Amino acid sequence: MTASPVPETGSVLGVDIGWSRKRRSNAACRLDWNSTTVTFECLRASLPERSQMLRGIADRPLLVTAFDGPLRADLETIDHYRLAEQMLTRQFQPRIGKPGQSSSPVGRKLNDHANQCAKVILGTGKLRTAKHDHAIHKSAIVEAFPTSFLGMLVEEPENIPALRANRSDNFYRYLDQTGALLGLLHRLLPRRKLLTAFNTITNHDERAAVVCALTALCVAVGNYTAVGDDKDGWIVLPPRSFIKSWARVMLDDNAQLSMADGF
Repeated sequence: MTASPVPETGSVLGVDIGWSRKRRSNAACRLDWNSTTVTFECLRASLPERSQMLRGIADRPLLVTAFDGPLRADLETIDHYRLAEQMLTRQFQPRIGKPGQSSSPVGRKLNDHANQCAKVILGTGKLRTAKHDHAIHKSAIVEAFPTSFLGMLVEEPENIPALRANRSDNFYRYLDQTGALLGLLHRLLPRRKLLTAFNTITNHDERAAVVCALTALCVAVGNYTAVGDDKDGWIVLPPRSFIKSWARVMLDDNAQLSMADGF
């Protein structure tokens, strides 16, 4: 990755992907900052409302937008088990869960809707040119996976009771209560006061969008970790200095295996 000077003011966007026509399962979170403060704004929408919601929240220049869904450079169907997904499954699954496979029916659907959302944001003309390493597009779109992002910030994730459906919520609450989320934000945007407390975000989809926005912020300031490849895309994770030692060991082991044997 290439470190970037933190802009005095700026905005990034995180998008959690859904496709319910009735439930507002799509969520977007815009993170805005100036020289003294940081704020979040979250919106949710059903599928028929989604494009309008995304265009509405993307109403200003965006340094980076992160989407919780599989993306590669051509924004077309992936339809196979990617290296990024494999690297976050081997060893990680028992402790913090894993991304779904892009080759599964749900994975293909998530990929399709992530592509649709990315095209809406690109169509606004508000997204800046990509300046980060691991860029997949001329504009700054990146892929997030909130459960892995949060899980790698937890020292002993196996001690946090969780099911697949609530794992990311439990990680989010724990990291908010321990101050880890605020610590990460202050590392990325120092000397600024957060005006929107993390604990005021209680909806599952909005929390995921907040984590996607933090992912986008990591890329905007050039302090992030990425797994994957140029062919099928990269999943962005927290700065290496924030990833707990057990997860760094697993990432390094999986990277060595991928170079030696492939998955």
